[in-house]
Amino acid sequence: MELLTKQEHCVYYLKDDSTTEVIYGGAAGGGKSAIGCLWLIENCQQYPGSRWLMGRSKLKTLKETTLNTFFELSSKLKLNGQWNYNEVKGVIKWFNGSEIILKDLFLYPSDMNFDSLGSLEITGAFIDECNQLVYKAWQVVKSRIRYKLKEFDLIPKILGTCNPSKNWVYKQFYKPKVNNELKKTRKFIQALPKDNPHLPKSYLDSLLELDKASRQRLYYGNWEYDDDPSSLMSFDAIQDYFNPFHLKGEGDKYITIDVARLGKDKSIIRIWHGYLCIKRLSFKKNRIDELAEVVKSLQLKYGIPKSNVIADEDGVGGGLVDILKCKGFVNNSRALNGENYANLKSQCSFYVSKLVEDRKIGERLYDNGIVDLVVEEMELIRYHNMDKDAKKQVTPKEIIKQTLGRSSDEWDTIMMRGWFDLAPKSKVYQSNANADELGLL
Repeated sequence: MELLTKQEHCVYYLKDDSTTEVIYGGAAGGGKSAIGCLWLIENCQQYPGSRWLMGRSKLKTLKETTLNTFFELSSKLKLNGQWNYNEVKGVIKWFNGSEIILKDLFLYPSDMNFDSLGSLEITGAFIDECNQLVYKAWQVVKSRIRYKLKEFDLIPKILGTCNPSKNWVYKQFYKPKVNNELKKTRKFIQALPKDNPHLPKSYLDSLLELDKASRQRLYYGNWEYDDDPSSLMSFDAIQDYFNPFHLKGEGDKYITIDVARLGKDKSIIRIWHGYLCIKRLSFKKNRIDELAEVVKSLQLKYGIPKSNVIADEDGVGGGLVDILKCKGFVNNSRALNGENYANLKSQCSFYVSKLVEDRKIGERLYDNGIVDLVVEEMELIRYHNMDKDAKKQVTPKEIIKQTLGRSSDEWDTIMMRGWFDLAPKSKVYQSNANADELGLL
C-alpha cells in the first residue's frame, strides 16, 4: 500500500532507535487513523506474540471509527484470515499470538489516576485523536510499554494522532516544535488535507466552507484556533485581552489575590483600575504575615480600601483574609444572588469570560512567559457538561490540573475581579483615602 509522504516520515520515526513519542496529524484528511492502524498491523505480523494498544478517549467512538479503519485496511491487504476479533473483550487476536487491545482512555472521576491500566503490559501503543485525552492518560500508557521489548530488541514507542487543540499536545509537542525546542525523543509531523492527493475536491471544498475557527484548524492546520462549543472565550478575544488599548483605567481600584497553598511556589496578586489590570505581581512562598504586609503596602500606594481587596480563602488563604480583614473568596461556596451556577467560581468565571469576549476587560502584560500561562488557562475555562440539565459549571480544577499539570492560579486572580460586580455594593472609597479609611490601622 502506497503511503503519503508525511506518512512515510512518520514511519521513519516509528522505526528508528531514538524516538519514543510521535504525534502525527494536525488537520483533517491527513491519513491519521490509517497510519496508526497500518503500524499496528505491521508490528503484529513482524513480532509474533507481541501486545499492542489501540486507544481513544471513548471505547464506543473507537469501535465506530478507528476500528472500522483497521477492518478496511486489513481487508485491502487481504489479512482478514490472520486474526479474530473478540468484541466482548475488545481484543484482536492474531494467529501468531500477537494482540491488539482496545482501550477506553477517558478520565473518569472514579479513576482519576488510571489505576485500571495498572496491570497492563504492552509492546507499543497507538492513540487516535489523542488531543481528546488528558496528558496523564498519555503518560500512564507510555509507562506501560515494556512487554517483550528486550526479546524483540525494541524501545518504547507511542504514536498519537490528532487535530489541532489547545491543550497538552499543543504545549508538549506543537509549540516546542515551532520554537525548535522539541525533545530529541519526540517528533511532531503536521499533515494537512492538501498533503493527501486522494481526497476529493468536494471534501476540501467542504472544509473551506466551515466556520472560521474550524476552517483554520481542520484545513489550514492552525493550532491557535479552538472550535470547542463549550469554550467560553474565543481565540481572538483572548488575544485582545492582552491588547486593551481601547480601555482606560478609570473608576475604583481593586486587588485580587491567589495565595500560595501547600505545594505551590508563588502567590499571585493583580491590581485593577476599573476593568484594566495595571499590575501583576508574584511572590515566592512566604509567611502569611509577610504577604499581608506586601498587600497593605500596595493598598497604601494605590489607595485601595480593604473592601476592594479579595483573596482566595480556601486553605491558608483564610489566614490572609483574617489579617487584612478583606473579602474572602470561597470557590465552592454558593453562587451570589441565587443564580443557577454550581458554585461561586463558576459564576464569576462565566461573568468575566463574557467581559473578555465583549472586550470590556484586559491587561497590559509584556512578559511573554506569563501571557502564555494566562492563555493556556483561559482556553481551558469551558462550560463543563453543557449538554446536561444541571447548574452551570466551568471546568473542574481536577481536570485543569490533569491537563496543565498545575492549577489555574492566573485565571483565579482574573476571575475574582467579577466578584465586585456581582456582590452587593458597598461604600465607594476615593483613591486618596488615608490609611485609616484603607483599613490599614
